Amino acid sequence: MANPLYDALFAPHEGKAIPFLHLADGSVITHSVFLEQVSQMANALGYLGVTPGDRVAVHIDKSPEALVLYAACVKSGAVFLPLNTAYTPAELSYFVEDSGAKLFLCDTAEVEAVTPIAEATGASLHSLGAKGDGSFMDLVCTQSPQSDIATRGASDLAALLYTSGTTGRSKGAMLTQANLLSGAEALVEAWQFTVSDVLLHALPIFHTHGLFVATNTLLLAGGSMIFLPKFDLDTILRLMPKATTMMGVPTFYTRLLDDARFTTDLASEMRLFISGSAPLLAETHVQFEQRTGHHILERYGMTETNMNTSNPYDGERRAGTVGFALPGVEIKICDPETGATLPQGEIGVLEVRGPNVFRGYWNMPEKTREELREDGFFITGDLALIDADGYIQIVGRGKDLIISGGYNIYPKEIELFLDTLPGVRESAVIGAPHPDFGESVVAVLVPDGDASIDLDAINAAVRANLAGFKRPRVIEIIDALPRNAMGKVQKNQLRETFWGGLRRLKRSSQFGVFELRCQAAIALNIAASDPGRFG
Repeated sequence: MANPLYDALFAPHEGKAIPFLHLADGSVITHSVFLEQVSQMANALGYLGVTPGDRVAVHIDKSPEALVLYAACVKSGAVFLPLNTAYTPAELSYFVEDSGAKLFLCDTAEVEAVTPIAEATGASLHSLGAKGDGSFMDLVCTQSPQSDIATRGASDLAALLYTSGTTGRSKGAMLTQANLLSGAEALVEAWQFTVSDVLLHALPIFHTHGLFVATNTLLLAGGSMIFLPKFDLDTILRLMPKATTMMGVPTFYTRLLDDARFTTDLASEMRLFISGSAPLLAETHVQFEQRTGHHILERYGMTETNMNTSNPYDGERRAGTVGFALPGVEIKICDPETGATLPQGEIGVLEVRGPNVFRGYWNMPEKTREELREDGFFITGDLALIDADGYIQIVGRGKDLIISGGYNIYPKEIELFLDTLPGVRESAVIGAPHPDFGESVVAVLVPDGDASIDLDAINAAVRANLAGFKRPRVIEIIDALPRNAMGKVQKNQLRETFWGGLRRLKRSSQFGVFELRCQAAIALNIAASDPGRFG
């Protein structure tokens, strides 16, 4: 039976009693034990009526069992649908309903809260806790450690990952077996991963970075992972001498640099540090090299495409760039209006084509046609240029995306929610620089007539309905939003006005609220010569 993804990533390790997952408590899960659990879980999926092509929605904490579930979905032919663990029940409802999920797996602590979602959508609900407990695990333990491998083709869906839309409605990116496998193959080659590698894995696995970029690449190479539930600085520092590689978001590296224990000696066994999911500041590159002698390798990808480009493993890793197109991937810079390819050095919209590019958006044929050309090029919406040496620079984001701590945040989704709150006439959400997360959210609210805005009530509503990474860390109140002659909100003026808002916050998770009354007309002279300033 053919199942390209399972055959390449998992089948070669069957029966191998060598380490695969090193856990924080010192225990080890071998490849053979891991794959026995995969078979049991695949049988459990079948027992619950999951068949090839069915969607399995997953809202559970990172754990070895969560990774086993991903592999079990691949083996059984189910479509894996991981959901951000920060999502509230109000947010989860859309994903379960839109995907038509056959099975919805949640954490043991949230069964009561999400039961209405399962009842409304017809999804079968089971629980899987971070400690390997829950109703689903009770079922898994009754299953045989042997299971069949579902027959799947390269074009069959393997995963469905939702990415927020600029209209506020999240889009489900359909990722095929070929998409995921080609990505792993390109990265093993580009980053020279081998069976000897030990990856320090502290990323979430509901995201393409931690699941597909990190995990799939290590599986294909045959290496092992130090598999941590989250980024904990003390644990990272303790275990780094046992690793050879690390993948992280910029926040990981700024946190390491803030700690005097992070030294050249501590990183002496490491061969490669990789950063992605958000831009890495040039000063972080410099400080990291001065501290450790290592040049961080920065790359660029998207939910819809997995990885597109990378700085070279051998050669100059140039700060402020994302390197070159990966093997098998085509990149071009196009005029945003005409779609014509622009000359080298000019800024335009980056388009990408290759086996890594997704099949389209779930249940959104019109959106798919808008962003995926007939010739296979995907319009990323990111503004970029290719410099004289061929390095690709991402200089801005045409879709007004905010990237905070590696998470994508689309302002429109938050604005639609804020606009429904008492006392709010309208809102605008922008990104502003943050010392740890790269960017964070600033909300600008306009009162409804003479009504006053109750900031405590706004705060409570935000906490109840929005995931933590989406919540504004600063709220500003003004009399009117600046607009151009066509009535479009001038967010560049808002960014200029409130540029320093997040600098007033110390590095913490506190929810900061600041009120600033401004005049209806905001008179500013904005320099437009730096298109990457807010990217």
